[in-house]
Amino acid sequence: MENNTKTIRLTVGEAIVKYLDNQYAAIEKDGKLVESKFVELFYAVFGHGCVLGVGEALSQARHSIKVMQGKNEQGMAHAAISYSKMHDRMKIIPCMSSIGPGAANMVTAAATATVNNLPLLLFMGDSFATRQPDPVLQQIEQPYNPTVTTNDSFKAVTRFFDRITRPEMIMSSLTNAMRVLTDPAHTGAAAIAVCQDVQGEFYDYPEDFFRKRVHYIRRRKPDDYEVSQLAKAIKSSKRPLVIVGGGARYSFAGGDIAAFCESHNIPFAETQAGKSTIKSSHPLNLGGIGATGNLSANTIAAKADLIIGIGTRFSDFTTSSKWLFSQAKTASINASPFHAEKLDSISVVADAAEGIKALEMHLEGYKSSYTSEISDAARLWAEEMERLTALEYSGDDFMPENSAHMPDSLKAFKEATGGDICQTTAIGIIRGAIPDDAVVVGASGSLPGCLERMWTTDAVGSYNMEYGYSCMGYEIAGAFGAKLACPQSEVYAFVGDGSYNMMHSEMITAVQEGKKINILLFDNASFGCINNLQMEQGVDSLCTETRYRNGGDPIREGRFMNIDYAMCAKGYGFVTYTAKTADELKAALADSLKQTKSVLIDIKTLPKTMTGGYESWWNVGCSMLPRTQRGVEALDEKITRLNRARKY
Repeated sequence: MENNTKTIRLTVGEAIVKYLDNQYAAIEKDGKLVESKFVELFYAVFGHGCVLGVGEALSQARHSIKVMQGKNEQGMAHAAISYSKMHDRMKIIPCMSSIGPGAANMVTAAATATVNNLPLLLFMGDSFATRQPDPVLQQIEQPYNPTVTTNDSFKAVTRFFDRITRPEMIMSSLTNAMRVLTDPAHTGAAAIAVCQDVQGEFYDYPEDFFRKRVHYIRRRKPDDYEVSQLAKAIKSSKRPLVIVGGGARYSFAGGDIAAFCESHNIPFAETQAGKSTIKSSHPLNLGGIGATGNLSANTIAAKADLIIGIGTRFSDFTTSSKWLFSQAKTASINASPFHAEKLDSISVVADAAEGIKALEMHLEGYKSSYTSEISDAARLWAEEMERLTALEYSGDDFMPENSAHMPDSLKAFKEATGGDICQTTAIGIIRGAIPDDAVVVGASGSLPGCLERMWTTDAVGSYNMEYGYSCMGYEIAGAFGAKLACPQSEVYAFVGDGSYNMMHSEMITAVQEGKKINILLFDNASFGCINNLQMEQGVDSLCTETRYRNGGDPIREGRFMNIDYAMCAKGYGFVTYTAKTADELKAALADSLKQTKSVLIDIKTLPKTMTGGYESWWNVGCSMLPRTQRGVEALDEKITRLNRARKY
């Protein structure tokens, strides 16, 4: 029988590029089908194993994809994650590395994407399928299994992994990768390892494989029975509380949730991923909840009788280690059955917007019993915000909440750096100085806690906090990715000195690509939140402050180091400022808005001046044989809290 299928002869590298150039995503939004090109950019750090093959195709084949030069494989992949987030998962930037250390560098980013349910497509060079040159440069050899390479590390941190050892395999592999990348319930990292020799081999591919493909993002509708069970629970509750998670943001459910809460007088709080889904100024918006939550949200949560999570995976920070609302029933609307059933919840497996719309039809006439509790809680937090944003260092008598365990840090830091800006005051100054619709990016340290509590924005989708993996080094790369996605917006990376030192490679790419990003570097010469954790558990400070060694061991009594980060960034081509006082910070922020080049403001921020816990708790591993009085107190507190926390 004659086969009339038209084919086109391409190398594997050419086939990958041609396929990616024809992928589109579509989703229903506001009653209309919105379509966008899924791949417009490609990111690579070229080395052996990728500079030829796929790299050759990117250089010589006909396509519309713009290729960018990464500086660190983890950094470029983090930028790609942020880019996808700002595009509500409707666009991706595929990333490619060589074999060995280049690939291993992307493992962390793959985990970051998967934990946060954000699509990330990774290609890695691999050893030769023929095995003739083995061991090839950078190849890890395992005597028990010759098929194992560095790339097997991705299996633990991806939603899809494949290794291409024959040219025709790329067809099923790319199809499956796209299935994962466009699945709201299971998206994350997809990693495809392509053997070096195979990348240059050719195959007669069906022309139809390279047709324009539109991947429809499914909006899963809920089951009537599940909706009725949740409606029944709501009707029997008096003090329900909604928690808005990232799934609500990616299903564009903010308006539906706000209307639902208004109709039934139900307050709502936000996770890190859900923040900016609904305006901060909404009267029912209590702000951040849980271990990094504020007093308003946590006060209401502690007295709620039903918690309704929408698009949240109920992480330990959201639930305050399953303690904060242990007295309440829980319910969950989530596209993922895995997440929907956490905490033994009444589960509705559905798209967030579809779930809320269906639920509304069952609740006619229902109102919660809240009277003044919501406004009272909001007023208490407003008063605390006034205090936090007005803190000023006053010398030896100055004792902010987090300084109780080591007040000498403040004086020693000021002597070394000249800085006397309180972290919470700086955040208040920044919020008042930068555009209302600015995009803010962060990830780790004490800043995510302060920002979830303190940051307010009415610009939907302008809060980009990676706090599922809390990955140090995401901040600056994430800001670059956000700027690629939102070129008309001012983008600000909130980053501590610890994360800055861990990774700031994509600053160079931002300059190279002519994309202005603003880096707000909070230099407190320490891993501040981890130092707090040490001290709170009765452990002396050890290797969490950036001090000179003072003759002995360990490093905990020497002078604080005073690093000129502004000088560092200036060398990359950034416009830079050093702010040691509140007035200097205000002046730097004002002048930075006039700049067209990327900006770094080195903010010398007093240690121990971040926000506190606000009726929350975080379950951490602590010694069951404490050697200090503070350690004994911490253990007693843990035992008391665990007796109340949920056991599942």
